Amino acid sequence: MDKEKRSAVIRATANRVADNYRACEVPMYGDALRLPSREAIIEIIRDFQKLLFPVYYGDRDLLKLPPEQYSALLMEHICDKLTRQIALTMEESPENAAHAGEVCNELIACLPQIQTTLMKDLFANFDGDPAAYSMEEVILSYPGFFAIFIYRIAHELYVRKVAMIPRIMTEFAHSQTGIDINPGATIGDYFFIDHGTGIVVGETTIIGNHVKMYQGATLGALSPAGLRPAPGERRHPKVGNNVTIYAGSTLLGGATEIGDNVVIGGNAFLTSSVEANTTVSIKKPEMTFRGKRRPREDAEN
Repeated sequence: MDKEKRSAVIRATANRVADNYRACEVPMYGDALRLPSREAIIEIIRDFQKLLFPVYYGDRDLLKLPPEQYSALLMEHICDKLTRQIALTMEESPENAAHAGEVCNELIACLPQIQTTLMKDLFANFDGDPAAYSMEEVILSYPGFFAIFIYRIAHELYVRKVAMIPRIMTEFAHSQTGIDINPGATIGDYFFIDHGTGIVVGETTIIGNHVKMYQGATLGALSPAGLRPAPGERRHPKVGNNVTIYAGSTLLGGATEIGDNVVIGGNAFLTSSVEANTTVSIKKPEMTFRGKRRPREDAEN
């Protein structure tokens, strides 16, 4: 293709792309938007790992400091970066800048409780998996624990109505682990995710204490065609305490409530509630076994 023909193709295509910019329902071109940086938020997640699990993720030289000084230094670092990102989710004003700082201060004040809760999650993951040889192994390698760690921080920002950042955090966990936990979900203590790939926990889900979820399990919403839920309406299931949800199970709808001490067997599909102390399982599928076919040359002899 000669240069003149290529230039004509580029000009015509550029005009069509520009038309798409103008017609799009979301801003696509013009002045840069005030938006948080995904890369900066991922860096903040790494900083939280250094703060909450210093022996595993912290800088060795900084670990020579007294623990109070180490943690204060990292908190100051996190606060500076996170405040800037929160401010970028709002219109630029002194009031919003001050509010971003207050939200960050509140999150920092919550960190001891978040750390305590994560220790309970850590114990649940270690105690619940016979293949885990140490808690250190869980901290360093388990995708379920990594997803829970990010969720615990993102949820605190979500309840303070911070836009975008909580979802960026949990979708980073999703991209790394295959575990999709919406930051709006309410999850109790001692939460255990085994294997994890394909797990979905929706925004209005409520999960009690000592709950185990296995790979491919979904706590999702029913989506009737053409209907949008009312604001504040729970769209996802409520799960009680001491519940086990095995692989491939699907629980849908805000009216679905699972009582305490329930076991949901693999591949179950539920859109209605289950009473406490119940085991739910699907009927064992009927299997057919056929004899091995002979090779063609044998059949011809």
